[in-house]
Amino acid sequence: MKSISLTQLTYVLAVAQSRNFVKAARSCFISQPTLSMQIHKLEEELGVTLFDRSRKPVEPTAIGKKIIEQAQTVLQEACRIEEIIKLEKGEISGDFKLGIIPTLAPYLLPLFLESFTKSYPRVNLIVEELQTQQIIRLLRLDKIDAGVLVTPLNSNGIVERPLFNDPFVVYLAPNHPLHRLKKVSGSDLILDDIWLLNEGHCFRDQAIEICKRVKGLPKKNLEFESGNLETLKRLVDKNFGYTLVPSLAILEMSKTDLKKKVRFFKSPAPTREVSIVYSRSYLKKSIIEALHKKIVSSLPKEYRQPLSETRVVKLPSFR
Repeated sequence: MKSISLTQLTYVLAVAQSRNFVKAARSCFISQPTLSMQIHKLEEELGVTLFDRSRKPVEPTAIGKKIIEQAQTVLQEACRIEEIIKLEKGEISGDFKLGIIPTLAPYLLPLFLESFTKSYPRVNLIVEELQTQQIIRLLRLDKIDAGVLVTPLNSNGIVERPLFNDPFVVYLAPNHPLHRLKKVSGSDLILDDIWLLNEGHCFRDQAIEICKRVKGLPKKNLEFESGNLETLKRLVDKNFGYTLVPSLAILEMSKTDLKKKVRFFKSPAPTREVSIVYSRSYLKKSIIEALHKKIVSSLPKEYRQPLSETRVVKLPSFR
């Protein structure tokens, strides 16, 4: 058997992920005929058919699925060679794609981005807001290098490295009945006038879990769900009910505004654990380590508490 090139394996994975030869060629920055020719040559050399081209979208054959899985392993191991060299030289450089959930991005990114980019000018950090399931899917496809989200996940093969714990707080409209309380508990909350994020946001599920007196969906003559916590806060400011926000979202509020708009939970307060996550077969170890340290060091002191150890799989809570 002649040697199989890494380029051919890259093309095979591109088709497996897009299920379309044209899209795969576009993602590899080559023409579709060139990609098709290279995959056909590989199939002839192996003596098997990797894709059922009669299906739309194209589907891997039974043997094709096995070869695609092995191709992914081979390409990951090939990339480790470059990573080994960088580690040996003490280099922290290269492209790094990071996914972060929307309920963290506007509050956490400003804390560490400037410091990280200045400390590691040779790292090209590419950040994208994504929901939790999107991050997990893209990690498995090697489309991103790491994610920052809420854990535990209960997702096989995903490594979770805790960063900090982020307590919830209640963000209230002016003159809301909960203002009479110095601190609140879950039993004080109902869903009648709470504003929630869209379906698919883990923060929505956590908010509902905290509200113990659940009697169905919110009942009001105005219904609105958003993918943005800041939008919900603006609605609350206009005397519409309340919402739950992470404590990161109130860091820049004045003491006066905190007193008017925020109520803290009684101890123990409901809290979400924030972690950096990556695939078990991860690459770019030096960048992940640098990113972890920079995020933790950028946090206010009250967030820097001892956390659990790095883990691969753990049953979820608050999900």
